[in-house]
Amino acid sequence: MNKPTASTISLSFVIPLYKTEKTISILVDRLLGLEIAEPWEVIFVDDGSPDNTYIEIKKYLSIVDLNATLVRHTKNFGEHQAVVTGYRHSRGDYVVNIDDDLQNPPEEAIKLWSKARNNDLDAVYADFSHHKKHSYWRNLGSRFANKTAQYLLNLKEPIYLASFRCLSRPVANHIADCPSPFVYIDGLVVQFTSNIGTVPVRHDPRQVGISNYNLKRLIGLWLVIVTGFSVAPLRFASVIGLIVLALTTIGILLILAEVLIVGATVPGWVSIMTALFFFGGLQCFVLGILGEYVGRIFLTVSGKPQSAVKTVDIFPTPPPGTQNSDTPLGNN
Repeated sequence: MNKPTASTISLSFVIPLYKTEKTISILVDRLLGLEIAEPWEVIFVDDGSPDNTYIEIKKYLSIVDLNATLVRHTKNFGEHQAVVTGYRHSRGDYVVNIDDDLQNPPEEAIKLWSKARNNDLDAVYADFSHHKKHSYWRNLGSRFANKTAQYLLNLKEPIYLASFRCLSRPVANHIADCPSPFVYIDGLVVQFTSNIGTVPVRHDPRQVGISNYNLKRLIGLWLVIVTGFSVAPLRFASVIGLIVLALTTIGILLILAEVLIVGATVPGWVSIMTALFFFGGLQCFVLGILGEYVGRIFLTVSGKPQSAVKTVDIFPTPPPGTQNSDTPLGNN
């Protein structure tokens, strides 16, 4: 298969890889079985897998006829960062990113692509009409993060912001140009376009192992959503401060009224300690919100990398002495 030029690629698949050594052959075989009449490519991004994922995918791609690029990160940066790296190395008019666990079937990705180009949409998200084949806690955490994103991003329609999405080339390029180390792709999509649609797809059970999205990663993603695309937490802290100030003022007036009218004395120790604990906790809460914003600003300004590319392999392997100028080497 001759390597198509950038102008002839209609569709790019971007697939981040992490601990995928046992399902590499299944994943590649499913991709090879796709019936796509127009030129297409696959961008694999090994996000610092600690197992033999890179060795296995490189070995398998060397013996099959698949138009693919294999990008290797120097360490594990995260799923969203890996997808952005894939966008930088992709060349298709549309880009669909798929999870490596095959819960997002490659065959269903064609539906997203068809809906996007037939309706001239900038983004198309998978609509999982049936229950997703994740654990109860994973589904609960995902729904909570999704509801938060819908509220903070002011989405007019209840779109499920899943990682199974198709983007147009211009939107993918805009996202690829964002250097922030704290990446939330769906938040960036909404920043760049409102021309968004959905299409019903199926969600399959995981082939091997368990999800890499644990509670820590879900909380980290939620914090990126909350602090990366809205100042709502700061406004919430301000409102809480005003409410406490009003309640404190009322409390002081009631105590003064009791002393002046009834002549009672106010017990000191309990009321003082209660107030100290209450206001101390409130101050820590507000400072924590401020610290989250300040910390992210500091890390961004100080140059925390979004990702770093170690190697890029092109398949089928170009002849010796040739150079593929269509594939830029992103290293942000």
